[in-house]
Amino acid sequence: MLVDTYGRVATDLRVSLTDRCNLRCTYCMPEEGLAWLAKPELLTDEEIVRLVRIAVTSLGITEVRFTGGEPLLRPGLVSLVERCAALEPRPRLSLTTNGIGLARVAPALKAAGLDRVNVSLDTLRPEVFAALTRRKRHQDVLDGLAAAHAAGLTPVKVNAVLMPGLNQDEAPELLAWALAHDYELRFIEQMPLDAQHGWKREGMITAEEILASLRTRFTLTEEGAGRRGSAPAERWLVDGGPGRVGVIASVTRPFCAACDRTRLTADGQVRNCLFATQETDLRGALRSGAPDEELAELWRAAMWGKRAGSGLDDPRFLQPARPMSAIGG
Repeated sequence: MLVDTYGRVATDLRVSLTDRCNLRCTYCMPEEGLAWLAKPELLTDEEIVRLVRIAVTSLGITEVRFTGGEPLLRPGLVSLVERCAALEPRPRLSLTTNGIGLARVAPALKAAGLDRVNVSLDTLRPEVFAALTRRKRHQDVLDGLAAAHAAGLTPVKVNAVLMPGLNQDEAPELLAWALAHDYELRFIEQMPLDAQHGWKREGMITAEEILASLRTRFTLTEEGAGRRGSAPAERWLVDGGPGRVGVIASVTRPFCAACDRTRLTADGQVRNCLFATQETDLRGALRSGAPDEELAELWRAAMWGKRAGSGLDDPRFLQPARPMSAIGG
């Protein structure tokens, strides 16, 4: 098991497959991009599968989410999914993606054993998409979402971040669209994980503001804490259901007490929190010939030291040096 000193048990593993991305979202990275990790620094396919196997067979992991950067840029992704789906016990497998290229590969991912996808889409307006991402790929994302749904990668979840002056008025429009297409929409408060370190709390669209906007058009009924479990999203039934909408209020309503996540970066570092300032190197031990149990013990020690909370509400909070694209969502 991966347990910490506060009694939380990690059963959900987020695996970053690459730090690279084909978008340049304003809340994530600068327009010119970043200095990407060199290929020798990245875990190989064999190393990823081995670490996921250790996590599943020895450490109690039951869910694995592949993230990035943009995981669809990882060569051999379909094979990685297939190999992880063959593990015993079989973990539930999902993918977080920006959706570009998903239309082409969705059927193959489903056939390989992927269970579902989360797709990031912040706007229904192509011109706003171009301003937010600095790329004109809006239709590609819509096509990817449709292909994922058709392939059975359901429930298809859509992650949206609202930004002042760009899309802050789109919450009701996004929800109506998601309900019409049988997607589950989740709004995410902007978090201090941008490479530019330009995040400011006072410039963030809060969960309360998002809910107030949605209520101008819909009746929302809270599902309640008993239905949420360790999920990061608080969920509401829309107009009595069955449609739902979620809000992930990492900043204003943190849910650290129920966190069940552990994270593996693309270069083989364990992060016990999205906002951790320290990492534990598994890649070095792995490449030095460490046996499985030694790697498992390093992982256990990393999670044992997990802090009680993210520290976002502390005036002394320090943003992680590595941006979201390197950490993995």
